[in-house]
Amino acid sequence: MGKKIIVAGLGHGGIAAAALIAKAGFDVTVYEKKAEGTLGYDWTDIFAPAALAAAGIDMPPEDKYEFKGDMTFFNPSGTKPLSQHIPKEQLEIKMERKDIYTHLINNALECGVKIEYGCEVKEAIILGNRVVGIKTEAGDVYGDLIIDACGMNSPVRRSLPESFGIEKDVARNEKISIYRAFYNKGSDEPAEAKFKVMLFAGGIKGISWIASEEEYTDLLIGRFEDFDMKEVERFGNFLRKTNPRLGTELKRGGQFVEIPVRQPLAIMVCDGYAAIGDSAFMTVPLIGSGIANSLKAARILANTVIADKNRSFSADTLWSYQTGYYKALGSGLAPLACAKLLLLSLSPADVDYFFEKEIITENEIAIGADFNNLGSVMKMDPKDFINKAKQVCSDSELLKKIVACGVRMGKVSAACAMMPKKWNKDRVRAWAKVYSFSFK
Repeated sequence: MGKKIIVAGLGHGGIAAAALIAKAGFDVTVYEKKAEGTLGYDWTDIFAPAALAAAGIDMPPEDKYEFKGDMTFFNPSGTKPLSQHIPKEQLEIKMERKDIYTHLINNALECGVKIEYGCEVKEAIILGNRVVGIKTEAGDVYGDLIIDACGMNSPVRRSLPESFGIEKDVARNEKISIYRAFYNKGSDEPAEAKFKVMLFAGGIKGISWIASEEEYTDLLIGRFEDFDMKEVERFGNFLRKTNPRLGTELKRGGQFVEIPVRQPLAIMVCDGYAAIGDSAFMTVPLIGSGIANSLKAARILANTVIADKNRSFSADTLWSYQTGYYKALGSGLAPLACAKLLLLSLSPADVDYFFEKEIITENEIAIGADFNNLGSVMKMDPKDFINKAKQVCSDSELLKKIVACGVRMGKVSAACAMMPKKWNKDRVRAWAKVYSFSFK
């Protein structure tokens, strides 16, 4: 076809989109800073297998995955655990991150994608109002379309001119710091719950889990603030007091990462450029899971690229990628960012109140890695949730926070519905300003 597509970074959505576009006959090359065979954290991850089908990717070999069990959510004081009950047809699969990457990369190579490893992307190359290439440590590379899959702190997105209207940076409360490690099994004592998720454990705002397996114990600590190994050791010892299966010997993992937990990017495209995955903030704001959303976005982006008969890859033709993503996923994810803001405004006592007054019960909670709207988080309409809170909640300050969150969600949903159907720079910039302000 004579058109060169560059994918900056080997993010899940980027490599999936690369495969679909290359399969359609385009010249596609991915530039990745890491060495071949080194991608993926040293731990497992969870996603919905339907996302693979959406991206045109076969299921992995059966020996490479297993179905994830249900989780049990604990309030800060641990007095009212809630067990989720995910229907069998909606079960997610658990895979090693390295195996996920191997599967996606092999699929891309079979489709004709070329991958340049050990080639760090530095910034975008701009000509006029268009992104025309990327600067790498190996030299400048030019293409007709740059797909940005470099992640939350993408050097490509952050180097774009202010005039493009694309957000560059992530606020502290829009990202969560994660420590994940597998420890030895410290005790044969039965676990309180096999997959125990703790909210605000120890009075600290964040989410933690302890998943008890036969041979090891999986620990995750998530905070909306920076922390270090000294704090990991302190908090780990605090958890061991009530979780004796959590041993002290580090078996694998032991890495810190940052994950975006915010609304999707207000503007994802410009002339010659499209962001995907963490570069476009496609994770679920409440838990940071983003593999499934990125794979689904890959299909939408690939369809948009292939449908551009003039191969202009302008903001005008790429805009249908953004509108398609918001229609399928983004308009549901954005209100969840409001729920995250509500969570951050709560005290541990407030969270206890939610559980103990049964504003949320285990009959309603259905949190999974693939949920993308409030209705899929809780088996009730958001309005019903607010009405239930009004009936049960005697804490006036807490009730104000809940109602304010409901109002904010309504504004965000209205803003998503008002997204311009066609590209017009002034209208899109004006819309993005209203959308972004809804989260301030």
